[in-house]
Amino acid sequence: MSAPSPGPFDDLAAFRALAAERLGSFAHTRVPEAPGLRRAGVVLCAVEHDGVPSMIVIRRAYQGRNAGQWGLPGGRMEDGETPEQAALRELHEELGLTAGPADVLGRLDDFPAASGFAITPVVVVLDDPGPLAPSPDEVHSVHHTSLRRLAADDTPVWVPQPGGGRLLQMWLGPGWRVHAPTGAMLWQFREVVLLGRPARVADFAQPDWTRH
Repeated sequence: MSAPSPGPFDDLAAFRALAAERLGSFAHTRVPEAPGLRRAGVVLCAVEHDGVPSMIVIRRAYQGRNAGQWGLPGGRMEDGETPEQAALRELHEELGLTAGPADVLGRLDDFPAASGFAITPVVVVLDDPGPLAPSPDEVHSVHHTSLRRLAADDTPVWVPQPGGGRLLQMWLGPGWRVHAPTGAMLWQFREVVLLGRPARVADFAQPDWTRH
């Protein structure tokens, strides 16, 4: 009997094929234009780390916007850029990783952040990313969470709030408690891409400190 083919949580090529299929049939939503709306693109970047497919997550530098917060590589769109172009430019500026259009598998829903940004998550797979070169002006630290960890049943934790409703925390590791917007985008990636389940996140609650 032949050995089973590697699954998407164990093999980056298998994940790429699965993600391309699921994102190809996913109808992402877009936040409509509005006065004062700003747009940003971020990268859900899958690479092989310690032998398994993993997602890159960063902690922002302790200065400027979003100081010290968990995030995804990315930033504000410049004039004339698409979300994909902005996300890939920021990936290079923040982490020194180069990705091209062929590395982009698709996008998830725009997330309407409380800070006034509409954030577009772009899914990228890099087979040979090369060495990381984080920009100290923008990135405090770089972390990897395995796709298997993202898909685990105990990763999303829903915390009841005093005024009603629930706040999502993505528990990615010891001391990793990632809230919306980043947590919401990771949760939708988990549901749509990893688990093949329909999911929307535009109405997810955001902690007050993410408004800055």
